[in-house]
Amino acid sequence: MSYVSKEKLFSREWFRVWTLITVGAFILASGFVFFIDPHRIAPGGVYGIGIIVHYLTKGMFSWAPEGFPIGTVGLILNIPLTIIGIKLLGPRFGVKTVIGFILTSIFIDAQHYLFGYEPLVDDALLSSIFGGVLIGFGLGLIFKSKATSGGSDIIAMIIAKYTRLPLGQLMIYVDSAIVLIALAAFQDWKIPLYSWIVIYITGKVIDMTIQGVSYDKTLFIISDKYDEIRDKLIIDLDRGGTLINAVGMYKGQEKKIIFTNVSRREVHMLRDFIEQIDPRAFITVIDANEILGNGFKPIKEE
Repeated sequence: MSYVSKEKLFSREWFRVWTLITVGAFILASGFVFFIDPHRIAPGGVYGIGIIVHYLTKGMFSWAPEGFPIGTVGLILNIPLTIIGIKLLGPRFGVKTVIGFILTSIFIDAQHYLFGYEPLVDDALLSSIFGGVLIGFGLGLIFKSKATSGGSDIIAMIIAKYTRLPLGQLMIYVDSAIVLIALAAFQDWKIPLYSWIVIYITGKVIDMTIQGVSYDKTLFIISDKYDEIRDKLIIDLDRGGTLINAVGMYKGQEKKIIFTNVSRREVHMLRDFIEQIDPRAFITVIDANEILGNGFKPIKEE
C-alpha cells in the first residue's frame, strides 16, 4: 500500500491539496526573498545552503552577477536528495513533495528577478521575526497537504534510519550544522544568532498553522473498525500501538481502545482515513512532551 494517500483527480480535496501546496510554496518563498535572503540569514535547509552559495559566488558569473540563484541551488540539491531518499526509505514523498519544492524554487528565483535582493526592512531582527512567520506559515500549509518540504527533512530521515536518534532531534542537528557553515562562510556571529531565531519562530508557526499539531502526538482511538485502523497504522504508517479492552460508562458496552504514538504529519493521514471508514469514531489527540521507545527517542541514552 502507498505511504501517502491519493486524492481523486479534480475532486474538491484534490483542488484543496494543490492549492495548499501552491499557496504554501509562494508564502514560503516570499519569506526568504523579502526578509531572510537579503540579510544573509541561513536558517538551515537547502535554501539556507542556497543563500550561502549565492553570496559566495557573487560576481563570479557574468550571467548571474548577484550570485548563483538561491532557488536554483535548492532545486539542484533537492532532486538528488529525493532520489536517494526514495531508494533508501521507499516512496514516502510522492509527487506532492516534488512539485512543492519545485514551485518553491521557481517562486524564490522569480521574486528575486522581479524585486532584487534588497531587504524589505533594514532591521535584521524584525526581518528574522517576520521571515520566520512567513516561512512557518508556508511550510504549515504544505504539511497540511500531507507533503514534506524535502531538503533537510530527507537528510534527517536517512540518518534516522541508521541511528537511534529521533527524527525531530535530527532535523534540528541538520539545520544547526548549516547555520554553522554560514558562520564559517560569512565570519559574522550575528548570522547564526538570527538564523536560530528564524528556526525557532518557524517551528512555532508551523504548529499554529496546523492547529497545534506537534512533531509527536499520542492518540486514543475508540472505534468499531479497530481492525482496519490497526492495519493502517502497521502497514501504511509503519507504527505500532496497543489495543486496550474497555467498557463504556454510558451503556456498559465492551469497547476496544487503540493507543498509539505518531508524528505530526501522520495524525492528519490517520484522521482522514478514520473519517472515511468510521465517522462515528472517537479520537483523543494529546501533545506528547517526550516519547521514549522504539521509533522515537531511545529509553537508554548511549
